[in-house]
Amino acid sequence: MKDVASSSPDTQRGERIAKALARRGVASRRDIERMIAEGRITLGGSPVTHPATFIQPGDIVCVDGKPVDPPQRTRLWRYHKPAGLVTTHHDPEERRTVFDSLPAAMPRVVSVGRLDLNSEGLLLLTNDGSLARELELPSRQWIRRYRVRVFGLVDEKRLKALAKGCVLDGVQYGPIEATLDSSKGDNSWLTVSLREGKNREIRKVMMGMNLHVSRLIRLSYGPFSLGTLKPHELEEVSYKTLLEQIPGLKSGKTSKARS
Repeated sequence: MKDVASSSPDTQRGERIAKALARRGVASRRDIERMIAEGRITLGGSPVTHPATFIQPGDIVCVDGKPVDPPQRTRLWRYHKPAGLVTTHHDPEERRTVFDSLPAAMPRVVSVGRLDLNSEGLLLLTNDGSLARELELPSRQWIRRYRVRVFGLVDEKRLKALAKGCVLDGVQYGPIEATLDSSKGDNSWLTVSLREGKNREIRKVMMGMNLHVSRLIRLSYGPFSLGTLKPHELEEVSYKTLLEQIPGLKSGKTSKARS
């Protein structure tokens, strides 16, 4: 097993195992570090004990006893997540996950961001964990658009004011563009767009306006849209489109940024 990192970088040592496995779509770096602590990852047959362990091409790495495939060309899929699935690889409550629902032929993938249990719609999946982290960065400024059904009296002036940002329970939320599309009784449909989605942001902001979210569907994430995908369906984004939408991917600059 390779020595763990010292204080100075050493390019001859290869790549840190947490970064390498994230890039191969095993899980996020944080989850990989947890998996290492749980003794679930081996290198050359020996348990990995430190996330800063280095690996090199040809090294045999196993997760839960199964060999991890070498890096493949970066790929991205659009997936229509239905309500009732959690966006995690390992759920402590043993609920069904997004990854349990994917076709058996799918390679290991991670999600770009998350949708909570009761949310549905577009979820991007990739076999490159570094790309997933890059596409989640607020600095990318990609618009995420949602169709939201709420219960309660909608105040259109307050909706418009969300474009200036707001503070709820001491948390600062960025600008949100929200418009009222239709109402029937106490139920209304809204279109909501934002650029930086904090955990359960739309639900919390709507609750602050005395509105209960009864359905939340993500329609788009940056240049990628849900389109006509039905629940559980997924479709791979062509590599040509991927290169057009993510400059630097072909040269490797995107995946290595902020490493």
